[in-house]
Amino acid sequence: MKKLLFQFDTDIYPSVFDTVVGYDGGADHVIGHGGLTPDNVAALVEGAIFTRAPKDKKNTAIFIGGSDMVAGEALLSAVQRQFFYGFQVSVMLDCNGSNTTASAAVAKLAASGVLKDRKAVVLAGTGPVGLRAAAMLAREGAEVSLTARKMERAVQACAHIKARFEVDVTPIEAFDSDARASAIEYANIVLATGAAGVELLSTEQWQHNSNIKMMADANATPPLGIGGTDMMDKGIDRHGKIIWGAIGFGSLKLALHRACITQLFTDNKQVLDAENIFALAKAMASAA
Repeated sequence: MKKLLFQFDTDIYPSVFDTVVGYDGGADHVIGHGGLTPDNVAALVEGAIFTRAPKDKKNTAIFIGGSDMVAGEALLSAVQRQFFYGFQVSVMLDCNGSNTTASAAVAKLAASGVLKDRKAVVLAGTGPVGLRAAAMLAREGAEVSLTARKMERAVQACAHIKARFEVDVTPIEAFDSDARASAIEYANIVLATGAAGVELLSTEQWQHNSNIKMMADANATPPLGIGGTDMMDKGIDRHGKIIWGAIGFGSLKLALHRACITQLFTDNKQVLDAENIFALAKAMASAA
């Protein structure tokens, strides 16, 4: 029986990246639907849950993506509301690579040093990856702050994290690189999750900061988020800090994403979100 992965995207066009990894993760067919909302998804879910016998439902799964984490979480809830006993399929949430990218980055940081009781700053952290990474760092016991260009957005992001994960993250307004340099002055861990091609810090703004022990940058499009690093950095030492670049931890991200897709087809009751995806990432990082 064919393994069918239905790609439910909140954006108009389903992600090509997610489609490719869906196939690489073991799906025989990936069927993409874009522009989905809680109001228009019900019929698609019904088509997924009513068409196969109970023993065969493990061969149907749903992947929820898109660029908006809040919209993705709402879509996940709407999908799950359509499930009932005996009629459900496995589902995964990974808006904009949020769970897999954040999990891979934080797992590599955790494998490289101590997170508990360390001061961590997530730069430009209001996007999907930043939101998840801040939450994961906080759940690992770090004292986490999150920056945004406007305080209102930082406050909203931290409130969202508190509501979803019940952990506290401190909002910081950091309009420019000087403000971001001030935000990391006492940080031990820095994770950059800004938009592609935007430098958040110059080399001079971090290289002499003796408090910083580890840094990671999720941006693989030049200029990188953290100047003076390389996207290929794999836990190397630069100016006395352990550095992870986007491609450096990207191999774990891709392996994790594929492993999650594979797991979706093990039974029809999987719900893969931040917590269990991060747990899998830590296990894979320690085994690497």
